[in-house]
Amino acid sequence: MTQPRDDRHGFVVWFTGLSGAGKSTIAALVEARLRDAGVLVYNLDGDDVRRGLNRDLAYTDADRVESIRRISEVTRLMVNAGLVVIVAAISPFREGRQYARDLFHPGTFIEVHVDTPLEVAEARDTKGLYRAAREGRLANFTGIDSPYEAPLEPEVRVTISSTPDDAAGAIVEAILARGLVADTPLQ
Repeated sequence: MTQPRDDRHGFVVWFTGLSGAGKSTIAALVEARLRDAGVLVYNLDGDDVRRGLNRDLAYTDADRVESIRRISEVTRLMVNAGLVVIVAAISPFREGRQYARDLFHPGTFIEVHVDTPLEVAEARDTKGLYRAAREGRLANFTGIDSPYEAPLEPEVRVTISSTPDDAAGAIVEAILARGLVADTPLQ
């Protein structure tokens, strides 16, 4: 089995972007490539966390900050156990993403911005959340009446000009370039 470069610590691939940007789709592809190469990996999806650990939180700015704090702390525990953790969460505020980054050893946090224009994400609206926000049934929704602070210098930025498979490939290349996994047949 292929291990992260340090037996005591895994690393994090943190996807951020608007709802409907494609974070979960790309994260699942990266997870599959890592798993197929024998890497111990866990995909911590924001939607799954919201149904469990964060079910007591709403969409206020304060609750979003708390959500990212909780996800960050769970991720830290998993990384310390030696797992590679993929996080796919809107994580709208730079300060929250910086909090997460600061929990990890330098070079073991890869921020991936799935940079999708609001119009494209809203047109996808697979969960009906944008429609609910536009109709006033969902307050404080990121991109509509709550801000999204795009990363200034993510390690990887993918756009709608890339297919999900190409985006996953670029992320895997970033992992390999940083030497975060050793002796893997990742491509």
